[in-house]
Parts: sequence; structure tokens; C-alpha cells
Amino acid sequence: MKAVLLAGGFGTRISEESQFKPKPMVEIGGMPILWHIMKLYSYYGVNEFIICAGYKQHVIKEWFADYFLHTSDITFDFTQDDKIIVHNKRAEQWKVTVVDTGLNTMTGGRLKRVRGFIGDEPFFMTYGDGVSDVDINALYEFHKKNGRLATMSAVKPESRFGVLDLSSENEVKAFREKSDIDSGWINAGFMVLEPKVLDYVKDDTIMFEREPMEQLAKEGQIMCWKHNGFWQCMDTLRDKEKLEKLWSTNKAPWKVWKD
Repeated sequence: MKAVLLAGGFGTRISEESQFKPKPMVEIGGMPILWHIMKLYSYYGVNEFIICAGYKQHVIKEWFADYFLHTSDITFDFTQDDKIIVHNKRAEQWKVTVVDTGLNTMTGGRLKRVRGFIGDEPFFMTYGDGVSDVDINALYEFHKKNGRLATMSAVKPESRFGVLDLSSENEVKAFREKSDIDSGWINAGFMVLEPKVLDYVKDDTIMFEREPMEQLAKEGQIMCWKHNGFWQCMDTLRDKEKLEKLWSTNKAPWKVWKD
């Protein structure tokens, strides 16, 4: 199966980093968050990727073109016709297609634009700005079992704020940390889709999360797979710092692969 990664947005809420690169190329532990997502998929045997690029799409293409330079030790021997020797070469079993899907194209339009690369089989779709320890195999088995056009993963996000317990007269009864029972399920961004869902997208102006998914829901064609493990998007600099800390202390839950 293939995994389609959405990596074309502007990332305005983390402009400290995204003014220089697309948000999926912002680094965690010295590697783009996009790489972390791909390593998760690869752990589960998914090694063919279609990256829907847009904003600063050349940065993504150049990074993969120079992959060995980013991941290996290199000797540049200028005495032998500029010979380059790669040491400790790290080989990924990846086939990566980077497609410029337009600067202002919405998420649905980006998916529609890579239709020719997807083929006729179901495919994974993930946003390029969040990490998780989602069990990709379990997600796909759930999708096959239910036989719908779309399956989305869902999580209950952590709250950054405490909760007030109030009486019916709005008297403050207690302060406490927010628990799971206080939050609802949200889209975690790891999906399995049948190619037919792209027929629900008219053009570049369509957000996949709006008309197409709303229509699929009305038709009973979306199932929800609940994930009770780790999930974290990287919308802000604070999110990045949290993920960096987890990685640097060897406590990153999404790192299910071996070095």
C-alpha cells in the first residue's frame, strides 16, 4: 500500500520555523517531522510515499535528493576528480514521489491532484505535521473489516489547561487537571481511504475535511478507529519543544522502530 502525506500548507502558527521551510520539514532531533512519520509507516511495511507538496516544495525535493548527505558520513576527495565516498550508508526501503500540488490548493484538491499516482487500491493518508504510535496494521485491518470508503483514527487530546468544577449557580467548587472524560474524540489524521473518495472532491478549493467527509458521513461511509496511545501535532513552537524534549530524553512514544 501507499501512504499519501499532506505537506503543502503554510504553517502560519509556527512561523518561527515555517518562514524558512514547510512545516513538515521542521526538525525533531535533527530530522524533519515528515521523516518521523515515514519511519512509523516503514516499521509497518509501508514504504511507498506520495508527498503532496506546495509551500516551499523545493525544500522537500532537495532534502530527499541529498538524503545520504543528511544521514551518513561523507568524504569529499577533491584529489580524485571530486570523488564522493559515503560512509555508514543508511538505506531506506522507500519510494518517494514528491508532487507540487499548488501553493494555495486545499487538502481535498491536493489529494485529487495526486490521483494518478495512487492507483486503484486503498491508501493511507496522513497530515505531515503530527506524530503518533498508531498501529498502522490494526488501523488497516479495522478498515478492511468494516468495508467503508473511509476510516479515520481518533484520539482524545491532552488539555493545556486545568478544569473548573462549577455549581449550578456558577460557584467554583474545585480546580483540577483535565482528564480524558472532559474531552471528546478528534481526528488524529491517520486515515485509510478508498480511491473512490476522491470522486467527492470537485476541485482545488475543496477542503477534504469539509464537504467530502461530511457527505461521506451522511452516507454512512466513514468509520472511526479509536487510538488510546500517544498523539501530538506540531502546530506551535511549544509543541515542537515538547516533542524535542521527548526525543532528546529517549522517551518518544512514536519511535517504534530500531535505529
